Amino acid sequence: MLLALAFLASYHACMNEENVRTRNIFDPADGQHPFKLSRSKLEQFLQCPRCFYLDRRLGIERPDWPSPTLNIAVDQLMKREFDLSRGKGEAHPLMQLYDVEALPLQHPDLAQWRDAQRGISFLHEPSNFLFFGAVDDVWVDTDGQLMIVDYKATSTVAGASVDLRGKDSYKRQLEMYQWLFRQNGFAVSPVGYLVFANADRGRDTFDGRLEFTLSVLPYQGDTDWVADALVEAKTALMKEELPMPHPTCEWCGYRRIARNVEQPMN
Repeated sequence: MLLALAFLASYHACMNEENVRTRNIFDPADGQHPFKLSRSKLEQFLQCPRCFYLDRRLGIERPDWPSPTLNIAVDQLMKREFDLSRGKGEAHPLMQLYDVEALPLQHPDLAQWRDAQRGISFLHEPSNFLFFGAVDDVWVDTDGQLMIVDYKATSTVAGASVDLRGKDSYKRQLEMYQWLFRQNGFAVSPVGYLVFANADRGRDTFDGRLEFTLSVLPYQGDTDWVADALVEAKTALMKEELPMPHPTCEWCGYRRIARNVEQPMN
């Protein structure tokens, strides 16, 4: 499905030369300084190399989505709740309910790891990318291995049966975090967790509140692909031509259709 027409104005504003981003642009001639690359931008490369190239090489970003303020609120509240258990040195009741033999990790760098501007980072020398990402939470199991955790707010009719089918980006997100922690010398469990807060849409009345069902889903990650993906992203940025768009990319589909309509009218 194509992007909503509400983003049309944002797209044209983005294409205005005055609005092309000039900061954090990859320079293929600069082989000395590491280039800072976030987890979300590597995910963008995996979803569509052309959008990634337009963004990191040419400064033309995708139009912004409206800020998911409800999701952010759920994320913040869940962090506070798990931090209460962390401060007591106890497992959260949800961890006990799902038989997760672990505790919320107490670590002096946790606040930094959660910071979207800093996160946890690693200089990947083959690509010269300073790769980084910000986690929601980290637990530690009985063997001392770290378990990467991400919170997700949703509202589906599936209710508590929400699973990871079709959630490839969620899986990759956990795997990238697992890779980063391993590169920083931590012993990391291959098992991570997604904590879903699913809002109930079946109530008869709203009454000014949402009620959530919480689910904890384990996922066994495979991080073998991450280093190769960083090298592939670097290779794409080094070239002087646009990569092919991904066949299912909505942004590229919109640009193609708009261009075909606009050209005969100019």
